Amino acid sequence: MTIHTPTTAGRRVREDLDPVLEVSGLGVDFRVEGEWVTASRDVSFRIMPGEVLALVGESGSGKSVSSMAILGLLPRNARVTGSAKVRGKELIGARPAALRAVRGNDVGLIFQEPMTALNPVLPVGFQVTEVLLSHQNISPEQARERAIELFRLVDLPNPEGRFDAYPHQLSGGQRQRVMIAMAIACDPVLLIADEPTTALDVTVQAEILDLLRDLHERLDSAILLITHDMGVVADLADDLVVMRDGAIVESGPIRKVFGHPEQTYTRDLLSAVPHLGAEIAAGTLQVSDRAEEPAPAVTPALDLRNLVIEYPGRGRTPAFRAVDDVSFSVAPGEVVGLVGESGSGKTTIGRAVVGLLPVTSGTVSIAGADIAGLSKRELKPLRRRSAIVFQDPAASLNPRMTIGESIGEPLLLHEGLRKAPLDRRVEELLDRVRLPHAYRNRYPHELSGGQRQRVGIARALSLGPELLVADEPTSALDVSVQAHVLELFKELQREQGFACLFISHDLAVVEILASRIAVLRNGKLVEIGSREGVLLNPTDPYTKRLIAAAPVPDPDEQESRRAARAIALAAGADADH
Repeated sequence: MTIHTPTTAGRRVREDLDPVLEVSGLGVDFRVEGEWVTASRDVSFRIMPGEVLALVGESGSGKSVSSMAILGLLPRNARVTGSAKVRGKELIGARPAALRAVRGNDVGLIFQEPMTALNPVLPVGFQVTEVLLSHQNISPEQARERAIELFRLVDLPNPEGRFDAYPHQLSGGQRQRVMIAMAIACDPVLLIADEPTTALDVTVQAEILDLLRDLHERLDSAILLITHDMGVVADLADDLVVMRDGAIVESGPIRKVFGHPEQTYTRDLLSAVPHLGAEIAAGTLQVSDRAEEPAPAVTPALDLRNLVIEYPGRGRTPAFRAVDDVSFSVAPGEVVGLVGESGSGKTTIGRAVVGLLPVTSGTVSIAGADIAGLSKRELKPLRRRSAIVFQDPAASLNPRMTIGESIGEPLLLHEGLRKAPLDRRVEELLDRVRLPHAYRNRYPHELSGGQRQRVGIARALSLGPELLVADEPTSALDVSVQAHVLELFKELQREQGFACLFISHDLAVVEILASRIAVLRNGKLVEIGSREGVLLNPTDPYTKRLIAAAPVPDPDEQESRRAARAIALAAGADADH
């Protein structure tokens, strides 16, 4: 059994003090259908005061299970062995009342998805005061004052006004700030942050990481960071522990592990992370010098002209203009990346392109045919020209249909294929996305996230579309699974030659696939150009901020990028004023 011990180089870890958290020989098993299934085994590490320790690994590696076991947050069919001590207090086997006293008081929790962690029917201010009243002997008035103070501490805009707001009235980044305020309400000695930035845009992610770093330094708290994102690890962590299949495979100081990983799995994990700038440096894309618009003699696979999309208002609420006068084209066989933050209009454009949203004004032409304003009946024969791969395959696939039925449904509806011919086409599509034929009889919940996304790609390509819209198709996947899906996507695009509008907030992913990049902000197109031009010489301050906010899996480079981002933010603020 190896216990990870932090080093002191380059930071203010207090080795003369006792560990904030000491985990020794931790094991978790679940009772499933009469048998014990191991989720993690012999997990040992310690976190010293002032340290940020990252627990990394793919989904199913046991990192979240191990951290939740520490605080007794696992379901009843779980069995936990070993030891976990917070400031010397043993938590494994402790009574529920003792665990409740530790949770929120000594240890704060920041969950991955604040929308599910926050109560949707209670104002966010009330939820923070509830934590304070549960653990401290203060009046409701004092709790309210403290909650507003916490909102200021986490840089929540208009803290007094947000006190009575409900979770759905806040943006993703604002909800995460409320979660952080709840986590630090009682001045805990340890923060457990479980994938705190996975669901956030790259710029919001950078803001949350800056906030965690600032709070960590001001409050002198230790942080257990649970993530699969090596860019986040490089940005925030001092040391890391790598887990695979429920066991620790490597641990050590961040620069040592990143610079000289000892285990093959760690090397594979690091190599799977898209590194912004790596593709351009390698010169892997040969079509990146394409002109900014397709040649006039070539009919574009997609042509948007003066596109405006509005969501209708209700009552006194005016209509919301989500897309404002956007024009660009995608040539046959070309991949164009569409990037921007949440709310920029990316997904709205993608859905309008495949006929899922009405167009207020302007044109949307697929291979020369304008689909704007067409009825459902008129649109049906044109639908086979375009297809979409959604962000979350678990939500886009019908849970009551088998994989074979989901892939074959477009063929049944548009080509009338049945029985043996349909079966053959489904098997061909499964071969294309490298899934066994036997999977056709499985249901979506029986597949992993990466496998479900392969099914989504197979379904989208079933009718041989001229244009594919890929809406954040890898954002919900682990980095290694993401790498496999991106490689598959590149191969399919080369083989079939379809044009693609690739929507993402991850510039490193867009760099891998796209020859041109279009940047959206608040529904407006602020910049478009070749991949090299946009990423190496951006002209708009917003694009510069996007690039500066993208984390890279290199601690030293990430440190310099933080400084560059601060300069870009200052310049952007001056430009906005």
